[in-house]
Amino acid sequence: MLFRSYLRVPRVPTLVEPDTSTQATPTRGQRVAVLRTGYVRLVDWMGDDLSVVNAARASYMKESADFSPADERLVAYLARHGHHSPFRHAVVSVEIKAPLMIARQWFKYRVGAAHSPDSAEMLGVELSAELADVLAWRGQGDDGGDGSGDLLHARNEASRRYVTLPPEFYVPDASTGFPWRRKPASSKQGSAGPVTAEVGSEATARLIDLIAESNRHYEWAIEAGISAEQARLFLPAYALHTVWRWTASIQALAHFLVQRLGEDAQGEIQAYARALSALVSPLFPHTLGTLTTRR
Repeated sequence: MLFRSYLRVPRVPTLVEPDTSTQATPTRGQRVAVLRTGYVRLVDWMGDDLSVVNAARASYMKESADFSPADERLVAYLARHGHHSPFRHAVVSVEIKAPLMIARQWFKYRVGAAHSPDSAEMLGVELSAELADVLAWRGQGDDGGDGSGDLLHARNEASRRYVTLPPEFYVPDASTGFPWRRKPASSKQGSAGPVTAEVGSEATARLIDLIAESNRHYEWAIEAGISAEQARLFLPAYALHTVWRWTASIQALAHFLVQRLGEDAQGEIQAYARALSALVSPLFPHTLGTLTTRR
């Protein structure tokens, strides 16, 4: 069974907050493993801390050649006073492999309109008045209430309509730091401490049985000639891994990290946020450091 090979993958240590002060600049293609078979991989990036301050100084037709203490103060000033647009001139693209329960949380981070008239203007595209009205929905979405609008965000996901990906599933495992957890006593969401060993073992056995049975149905459907887009209906959704690419501005990255590194965030997505931080923080140490600690 495909899921059994997944369960035998060697343990990956639980990630910790990265120390970016001495961390080398990551390379394109570098990845950080998460939840055994998941990962975050650095695909590409554009810009650096200097790009942000030079974008801010464009109003005065000025430009810095090197990042200086004065530039550090400017980044802090921009963040403190809500001048968001300079933080959209630096962009990162990453590839993520994660369970669908993580992907669905990640996908909500549009943080306002991803395709607003400002984006079109920046890219040199002329919009009709009618289309501009349709796209002008600033401040909507999960923007933390700051009405920050367009954050240059894009996402493309691997499609099981076009490719037959071997199903891989996430199974909670205490050895990786992510055991089965109890529901909290005083909240409708989130979780508390781990369940008893007996309950955890039973939950794991039941999930493995479900995965095995679902996998048999899925393989039968594929062999019977049922389309891949319908055969996937047999697979347990939230445990199933998916792969997607996410391209976002530094402002969007910072917002995601602030939200998903919080203590009240789900433990599994905190691990992905730490992996993302480990990859992108060395690329923008001053900018991301300022945006993720000022709140």
